[in-house]
Amino acid sequence: MTGGDAGRPDTRTLIARVLDPHSWKSWDEPPRDRAAPGSEYAAELARVRARTGYDESVVTGEGTLDGRRVAVVACEFSFLAGSIGVAAAERLVRAVERATAERLPLLAAPASGGTRMQEGALAFTQMVKITAAVAAHRAAGLPYVVYLRHPTTGGVFASWGSLGHVTAAEPGALIGFLGPRVFESLHGYPFPRGVQVAENLYAHGLVDAVVSAEDAREIAIRTLAVLCAPRAGLEPGPEPGPEPEEAAEPVPAWEAITRSRRDDRPGVRDLLKHGARDVTPLHGTGTGERDPGLLLALARFGAAPAVVLGQDRWRQRAGSTLGPAGLRVARRGMRLAGELGLPLVTVVDTGGAELSKAAEEGGLAAEIARCLADLVMLDAPTVCLLLGEGAGGAALALLPADRVVCAQHAWLSPLPPEGASALLYRTVDFAPEIAAAQGVRAADLRRDGIVDRIVPERPDAAYEPEEFCRRAGRTLEHEIAGLLDRPAGERMAARFARYRSLGC
Repeated sequence: MTGGDAGRPDTRTLIARVLDPHSWKSWDEPPRDRAAPGSEYAAELARVRARTGYDESVVTGEGTLDGRRVAVVACEFSFLAGSIGVAAAERLVRAVERATAERLPLLAAPASGGTRMQEGALAFTQMVKITAAVAAHRAAGLPYVVYLRHPTTGGVFASWGSLGHVTAAEPGALIGFLGPRVFESLHGYPFPRGVQVAENLYAHGLVDAVVSAEDAREIAIRTLAVLCAPRAGLEPGPEPGPEPEEAAEPVPAWEAITRSRRDDRPGVRDLLKHGARDVTPLHGTGTGERDPGLLLALARFGAAPAVVLGQDRWRQRAGSTLGPAGLRVARRGMRLAGELGLPLVTVVDTGGAELSKAAEEGGLAAEIARCLADLVMLDAPTVCLLLGEGAGGAALALLPADRVVCAQHAWLSPLPPEGASALLYRTVDFAPEIAAAQGVRAADLRRDGIVDRIVPERPDAAYEPEEFCRRAGRTLEHEIAGLLDRPAGERMAARFARYRSLGC
């Protein structure tokens, strides 16, 4: 997601653009300077205060965002390059601790060259206590949203600037660990151009969006609409309508597979467009990898909030076959759901995982195993939607859930039927017969206890894409609301029992 550059606002202007009008309340107290009276550092602090109108490099306080109370910590680069010394760190940590104590979501807007050199090692180690405060805020299950501004480098980027649940960046912003001027001074040649910029970080899955301050407001509103949504007392709504096998005989397995592969069949992006709201796409692992074949987003199905992991078969078919990086993106979503106590929705729709030298050496099998383990052990409510194709380990990796919902013509198989035919008979000609024998259809999966509920297609999702997606969205809302009403221990015990008893 990218947005236009509307200039580089200073901190007060940024806060005014992002928060509701006239809602800002400062938490700042006069800083306790470490500069010795009469020193050059003390004189420098006095000059910069007079010139900028800021008393330190960090501004903290609270306001409302679309009516929601939030805490804010932000850097002002014009004050000694936004550098963090002891007084700035103490101000920042006090604000984070207050946000945690008052259970407020925290918005951070760093813009800094890093540690304040005038204060040396003591300033350098302040990054530890800042990181500890942010980690405690996250451990309390509270949202932490970061907007990286120009420039953000050094210890600030390597601590509280890189810990967001959701992270956006200012267009064209210089963002990196070692500033280019320092690099050139140390090495005698310039750092490669185009590496330490927001857009390149986005391309490598390190930030979720590149947006202007005005767009950052809208993203923060949508993000917090999900991250702060009520979890208790949701109305599950009426029981979803009659399932298709009650009205008609299920179609043959091969016909269901053929229908699931139609070019006009709705996928996960259609589901979010027509069946969800407050959708905020996230991007990559946050650790330098991305995979277009795996969609990660925040969304609400009706009133029910969720982290969504969806296999995008269209992008997989276009060359982005699901590989190890995609599964690591999925595991980021699982961690996000677990840390914030958000329901997790997985959407299975894949013709199979990447088969390549790179995938093998990148740990594909191990990532499938880790996804399975993470999902089985996740203490958040989980719902899986089998939306279309469900071939092999890539499908299995996102399957284990408290509740499994299946589109009428979706399917699940250890291999695509053609692959199973080739394995058994050295030809793909027996794919229809093998599909029928393996029990891959929605009705078969329901019979065997793999699937809990079937979402009707009337008569096929490709003929009614918008209504089908709305129907699937309502079903997900119903399932999530029901799970949120159950104690976590009871949910987990039922999940373990479900998979322990399969086939018994």
